[in-house]
Amino acid sequence: MSATNEIVMGQLPKYSGVLGGGRMGAGIAHALLTSGSTVVVVERDEASAQAAYERVAESVDKSIARGVVCESKDELMQRFSVSTDYEQFATAQLVIEAVPEIWDLKVSSLQAVEQVLDAEAVLASNTSSLSVSGLAKELARPGKFLGLHFFNPVPASTLIEVVIGEQTDKNLVDASRSWVQALGKTAVVVNDAPGFASSRLGVAIALEAMRMVEEGVASAEDIDNAMVLGYKHPTGPLKTTDIVGLDVRLGIAEYLHETLGDRFAPPQILRDMVAEGKLGRKSGQGFYSW
Repeated sequence: MSATNEIVMGQLPKYSGVLGGGRMGAGIAHALLTSGSTVVVVERDEASAQAAYERVAESVDKSIARGVVCESKDELMQRFSVSTDYEQFATAQLVIEAVPEIWDLKVSSLQAVEQVLDAEAVLASNTSSLSVSGLAKELARPGKFLGLHFFNPVPASTLIEVVIGEQTDKNLVDASRSWVQALGKTAVVVNDAPGFASSRLGVAIALEAMRMVEEGVASAEDIDNAMVLGYKHPTGPLKTTDIVGLDVRLGIAEYLHETLGDRFAPPQILRDMVAEGKLGRKSGQGFYSW
């Protein structure tokens, strides 16, 4: 890595990349871009890459309309690009993987990115539940790998969970904290464990809320209102599940069930809704109609 491309602790990397340009990946790219980084998103095909470009452009428009960024759209988009070529990550100092929560896909994607990265570059996963230490064992440079778990919607969320694997270089903790601060967000640092802190707690509440709907205790709306008004949650657990995606929540619950036991067993209502294609906001129907 040249001197001009060296990672400077305390500053957001000048060049960064995101693998996967879906809702989460585009949100991560937007956060990096509007905080001053030059960003490339790599997708699996041209159509997906173009869709990612449009998502980020739309998000930039919203930020400009709200007056939360100082640069013009032209200035911002000059620092943003999309591609289908992993080689575009060669100059990146930080690459964040944001592909679906499928173990084999995560591993193959991370390995492909690592092959083109500079030896000093940092690779991170946006996984919300999979073992960071386990993923690191599949990589050639596990010390340069950690979890950076963003929350949906990324532009509005103020939290990033920094997940430290067993082999993560300790100096990456301070570096990651500074990057999160540069993004205008707050870091919580957790050691690698199933579901980390946020997913484990969030899924536990959501699964119990689903069981309450299943048992006829109350409607989804009233259960959510109880948490919003009684416990000051910004969004209830069932509406949050719709936003995250019922299929995503099911995958996390199955993993936590396998690793932590029966208290995370997915309720039948969740399995049935996913089988019926009721995935939440992205499908138009979940616990709510969208």
